[in-house]
Amino acid sequence: MSAQNESTKLDIQKLATIVDDAAMQHREISKLTTSMELSFEDAYTIQAASIAKRLARGETRIGVKMGFTSRAKMIQMGCSDVVWGRLTSSMLVEDGAIVDMKDYVHPRVEPEIAFLLKHDLAARVTPMAALAAVEAIAPALEIIDSRYEKFKFTVPDVVADNTSSASLIIGPWCRPDQPFDNLGMVLDFDGRPVQIGSSAAILGHPLRSLVSAARLSAEAGEPLRAGWIVMAGGATAAEPLRPGLSVRNTVQNLGSVGFTVSEGTSKE
Repeated sequence: MSAQNESTKLDIQKLATIVDDAAMQHREISKLTTSMELSFEDAYTIQAASIAKRLARGETRIGVKMGFTSRAKMIQMGCSDVVWGRLTSSMLVEDGAIVDMKDYVHPRVEPEIAFLLKHDLAARVTPMAALAAVEAIAPALEIIDSRYEKFKFTVPDVVADNTSSASLIIGPWCRPDQPFDNLGMVLDFDGRPVQIGSSAAILGHPLRSLVSAARLSAEAGEPLRAGWIVMAGGATAAEPLRPGLSVRNTVQNLGSVGFTVSEGTSKE
């Protein structure tokens, strides 16, 4: 290995440590791009290296999450494609659990659809082939938590930070042999709707998100595996969490999923 390549490797590991430490310690950091330029390739390499640190601590891979799955969000962020992140066992929160604000920096929540895979998925598949690999679908919630100051970042920054992934909560698993392309979704706080949307907001159909997940994960040398969860992406804008909230996502025909935020003091 050349000295230049070794230097690049050491820089990647240093940056991976920065974002990993921020996630573990629940603290803000400056955008990486404040002091350097990052390509998409750099950002995904940092993400992979940071997740490797989690795995070395005993966590296990449980799936993939998708981001920027609405056309409006892509345009806002200046992207032409979705982004993705890696899910690990420590991120999974039980339906109905209490989450602690101290475990996050500035958390927000999104209503989603989750897939459970029964077969591996190859790199490029049709929507029908992707559906054939699905064991079940479920209403889900993702707590996103960018570790960057004031929740401000560029696309490479957010990719390096594992696309702001923090926690996922999965509701009841349901049969996938039913229409789920346009299901009504209501995110409520303390029983009052704060976001109303449809599963159609996820790339027009959540299956398209699964197809993209298969492509991007395989391109990274980590094809989707049987038993993994794929979070399809937010169906509405994310809502900031605050102490004491009861949060629920109700999805037409699929049921609901929720959690409660502890009464602890917010960091913001």
